[in-house]
Amino acid sequence: MSKPTRPKAILFDWDNTLVNTWPAIHDANNHTLVAMGQAPWTYEETLLRVRRSMRDSFPELFGDQWEKAAEIFYARFEESHIERLEAHEGAEKMLKALVSMGYYLGVVSNKTGKYLRQEVEHLGWGKYFKKVIGAGDAQLDKPNPAPVDLALEDSGITRGKDVWFVGDTDVDLECAFNCKCIGVLIRSQAPMQGEFDDYPPSWYFNNCIELAATLENCEVWEMDHVAKAL
Repeated sequence: MSKPTRPKAILFDWDNTLVNTWPAIHDANNHTLVAMGQAPWTYEETLLRVRRSMRDSFPELFGDQWEKAAEIFYARFEESHIERLEAHEGAEKMLKALVSMGYYLGVVSNKTGKYLRQEVEHLGWGKYFKKVIGAGDAQLDKPNPAPVDLALEDSGITRGKDVWFVGDTDVDLECAFNCKCIGVLIRSQAPMQGEFDDYPPSWYFNNCIELAATLENCEVWEMDHVAKAL
């Protein structure tokens, strides 16, 4: 099995990759669904169905009333998204380590840029990232390459094999594929058979600590270390 090539840049998804904000998202989404006359989702349905940015997903859910639904969602979301924000275990330690190793770090999320940057700054993590790109910041959102290009702007790094895109969903892996970057899956649940057939990850990590350890030891990586190649 080949060793992972040391990347020049690492771009992270935000929700459920570095932090847990699902309780606030689930609450605001169900509040919106009920207000718009639809049935609320279970927590599991929210985890499965919330993938794309609001400007891509809400028109399908609410038709020409999607902008009204967006206002309802944001009014509710603003009430609790900061107080419910939880960093994933080992996430900040990983970011510190990667910065010390000289990696270019950025965030590319389908969370609206305003709220994404509020959460980044609340945690005091702005110092780790060169760019924090959310939904609406680029002309199009993930899985389109546009926000990745914006995240790498002025870095001297172009999207491709020198860039790892790290996330927890199929949309993140699709974005990596569209950008010809290395798609990296990070989550506690191992991939299920056939789950990512369309856009398989190049690497899978169980948590942030495993990812940091592998990046620190790219040149001496062995199969029985922390990364699991798919």
